[in-house]
Amino acid sequence: MSTTPIVGLGLDAGGSQTRWALADAQGTLLDQGHVAGMSGLQLHSPQGLTDLRSAIRALAQSVHATVQGQPLALYGGFTGLGAQQDKAALLSLLQEQLPVHTQATTLTHDMDIAYRAAFAPGAGYLVYAGTGAISAFIDEQGQEHRAGGRGAVLGDEGGGYWIAREALAHIWREEDHTPGAWKRSAMAQRLFEAIGGSDWNASRAFVYGRDRGAMGKLALQVAASAHDDPVAHALLLRAGAALGELAHSMLARFGPRPVTAGGRALLLSPLLEQGMREALPADIALRTTPDLAAHVTAARLALFI
Repeated sequence: MSTTPIVGLGLDAGGSQTRWALADAQGTLLDQGHVAGMSGLQLHSPQGLTDLRSAIRALAQSVHATVQGQPLALYGGFTGLGAQQDKAALLSLLQEQLPVHTQATTLTHDMDIAYRAAFAPGAGYLVYAGTGAISAFIDEQGQEHRAGGRGAVLGDEGGGYWIAREALAHIWREEDHTPGAWKRSAMAQRLFEAIGGSDWNASRAFVYGRDRGAMGKLALQVAASAHDDPVAHALLLRAGAALGELAHSMLARFGPRPVTAGGRALLLSPLLEQGMREALPADIALRTTPDLAAHVTAARLALFI
């Protein structure tokens, strides 16, 4: 390995965005930024591979601008990253553009770095709410345990997609009973404006034709309605309670420990934290940290592989 000082590269790669950070041997943050999303799922389609290569090229340009030619240790968390052959294929793509050493590389999933940004192994439980929702615990032996995170069809209660889905489901049930009821609902008016129409065809096209991220962003309209629509207010409290249930799963399995709630869904409204707090035992410490800066933690971890 080169005697040139090695730099840690941390990646927090999701479907919509990849955040990156560089740290030196003392753990000092050198630079950070973001490029397009990367996912292990992209490895399995021609278009996905094209998009993945494009994002890696953009990443390499940004990294080289800060650390020209220096060798890199990599700790990367990728959503949708599965079997060992996927990790090998992804590493090969990264090494085409970046001076990453195979023996100084850890490729894992995004929840691994999110948890490590919140806790040392064994110290607590992470509930993460973005478009989806999941809880995680890495025990003292490094074994990972999860609850939730089953996706939009089977779960993800409390995440942005779920909030939007529940809101639209309520609105259309009301329309079935009383056509035109949406005109008396501030939440429905905001959602229909964001969707682009108030008829069923507009909702159907949006829900079944757009991606999860677009659907999840509709939760912003639900949050904007919390002050003038009691249905939106109650729904956000329910979302918080659902996140509390994810923490309960870990508490029941592994005993009392502090809980950290992270992820951008927590930025929607303080009602999520309120609902979560009300769902947890009073003696369980709850900390809310929407931005865990997991890419920065990953950059520092890279140097200790």
